[in-house]
Parts: sequence; structure tokens; C-alpha cells
Amino acid sequence: MKTNCKHWDAIFSGTEDQDLGWYEKNASQTLKLLKLVPGLKKARVFIPGAGTSVLIEELLLKCAEITVNDISAEALSRVKKRVNDKKGKIDFLCRDISRPLPRTLPKADIWIDRAVLHFLRDKDAINGYFRNVRSFLKPCGYAIFLEFSKTGASKCAGLPLHRYSVAELSKKLGPSFELISHFDYTFINPNGDPRPYIYTLFRKIK
Repeated sequence: MKTNCKHWDAIFSGTEDQDLGWYEKNASQTLKLLKLVPGLKKARVFIPGAGTSVLIEELLLKCAEITVNDISAEALSRVKKRVNDKKGKIDFLCRDISRPLPRTLPKADIWIDRAVLHFLRDKDAINGYFRNVRSFLKPCGYAIFLEFSKTGASKCAGLPLHRYSVAELSKKLGPSFELISHFDYTFINPNGDPRPYIYTLFRKIK
């Protein structure tokens, strides 16, 4: 099953950020992994499904350039209104991340996926996603994945999920990536419900 832009537009147009089931006040857990990435200040970051995450503001302070993608035009519109990008550091893209990315898109030093990949359940969609990771991440670049773990909830935002283990992520990325760090983290959502995640950092070695 492929994600549906109308589904996500309806969610973002009808729900305030702080009431979204995946809302987090800060991106401290993601920043733990980013601290392990060298050359952060000069890096171009690609976010395959940004939503309205506060991580965007953090990256504006820490990185050179950001490409913010989401399947929801409504989510991107809210980010554009919220973010003060005086230096023109952000590019916006509205695409299904399982489909081929534009060839003109600048390649990234860092790929950060917070809870996007696990919404892709169709085999072709998953394979298309990982082709994009391998194609658009520079050699020696870093990929961060924050996904529902195998013990996590089976649904989110009304959609069934494909939950992940570190081993499965490693297998999907293939031999050109090495695992640098990983940890388990239980996110408590705005309703007070625990959501077990895996946080992983990989490096593309060739």
C-alpha cells in the first residue's frame, strides 16, 4: 500500500501540531545520533518525510542546507509559514518518497527519516525508497532511521505499518552501508501512550 497525499493533507489541515500522535517538543534523540556525524555545519540534509517536525529548526542552526520533502502539501505549507529562513537554506519538495526523485536534486550528506519508512508496506514502494537512499546519499554520507520497532504499535495515523529491526534495515540498505550506532527508545505520544522505536545511524562506505 502506498501512502495517500489526501489522507495526510486531511490530517495536517485538521489537527494542530501538538495534537498529532507523533508530535515531539524537541528532537533530542535525533540529535544524539547527529552528534556522531562529522562535518555537520557544511552538510546538506535530506528529510524524506518532514511533516511539521521541530527538527527542521534544529537543522537550520546546525547544517548548511536542507531539502525538506513531504507527501503532504498542507504540511509543507505550515512549515513554510512557521520557519524563518532568511538565508535561503531550505528547499521544499512535495513527492511520494517511494517514487524516483528528480535527477536535478542535489545529493545529500545526511538522510534523516523519522517515522516515514514504516508507512510503506508495498514491496515495490519499499524497494523504491531504498533505491532513493542509495542513489541520493553521497559516498561516506550518513543515513538516520527512526522507525517503529518490531514491538511497536501495528498502526499509526489510521494506517498499518511495516515495523523494523536493525537487522532488516541493514539488509535493505545492502553491503555499501555500515551500522555506526543504534538504540531503542520509547516515545510517549501526546495521548500518553508508549511507542517503541529503533534509532539507527548508518554510513555509506562506497
